[in-house]
Amino acid sequence: MLINGKPYQTIWPDENDKGTIKYINQLYLPFRFVVDELHTSEDTFNAIYEMKLRGAPLIGVTAAFGIYLAALEAKGTANPREYIISFAHKLLKVRPTAVNLEMAINLQIEAMMILKDPADLINITLKTSINLMEEEKERCRQIGLHGLPIIEKIALNKPGQSVNILTHCNAGWLACIDYGTATAPIYLAHDKGIPVHVWVDETRPRNQGSRLTAWELGQHGVPYTIIVDNAGGHLMQSGMVDIVIVGSDRTTLTGYVANKIGTYLKALSAVDNSIPFYAAVPSSSIDPKIRNPLQGIPIEERDDSEVRYIEGWSGREIQKVQIMSSESPVSNYGFDITPPRLITGLITERGICAASEQGLFSLFPEKF
Repeated sequence: MLINGKPYQTIWPDENDKGTIKYINQLYLPFRFVVDELHTSEDTFNAIYEMKLRGAPLIGVTAAFGIYLAALEAKGTANPREYIISFAHKLLKVRPTAVNLEMAINLQIEAMMILKDPADLINITLKTSINLMEEEKERCRQIGLHGLPIIEKIALNKPGQSVNILTHCNAGWLACIDYGTATAPIYLAHDKGIPVHVWVDETRPRNQGSRLTAWELGQHGVPYTIIVDNAGGHLMQSGMVDIVIVGSDRTTLTGYVANKIGTYLKALSAVDNSIPFYAAVPSSSIDPKIRNPLQGIPIEERDDSEVRYIEGWSGREIQKVQIMSSESPVSNYGFDITPPRLITGLITERGICAASEQGLFSLFPEKF
């Protein structure tokens, strides 16, 4: 995608320094564009934990590069594999809801275990990281191609008018290395000349919508409007939303979608107003182990400071301001689960299917 006319992706290895991974630090957006660096495995852990890098596909790729950096650190130790696996166990706990994290770490461990020579650990972990990065980009591109006809069909029924798309959180290229999941069909539609307009949920408490989605849509020239999270139902009732497209941090084989907190409420509003609700799901976000989501999907509870304080730009720097009494108790669940009955379909890199075991099996039989 483009930033000030220059192509970027969210994370990439430094061509001139094999010990450096570069990334766009999301904590500064949209106020400043900052490219930061990862040099150690601990840098990777902290970047994911502090949400300098966020979004399920990006978390997975970042974790893979973290294993690679751990392999560099393990060189010369008595047991390099043990060093790397010890870090992998720590990394698994940093963001529990997105299944991509576990998937990426398992890929790296599987690649390491078939090696006969420990000296090859660095090369294989780097190769695995780069391959995963490229695969995620291609998955998103394919999601865009399969989702585009949905927008085209709506546009045909609204000649001369914009297709109004509502999205929640950030499932854009910032979260997915390139293209995005929910945004991929939007970008392709815009590039094809189809008039689109995006309602962007601010997505409290971290405002990934107003700070990230809005910024990247603006960079690409896609018309958008930021709304408060609770405005979506009113817009749907008023006939101002044609379709809802969201991402997924973890999708079960039975079609339940775990995504940013508030997604479930958008699905309820969409169904009540007969508006199609789609989740854009790369196969890397499909969990092959969980069928009962309410028992199996770990829902991350984040620090209460995210709710107690709001962050903004003072004109010179990013500052935090307390917005409630210090004595007030706070709950901060990061995700919720949308059941299949509320989902029109899942947009994947292999096509669109029903949010059901049968639907997913038709496209991804290897997951079963």
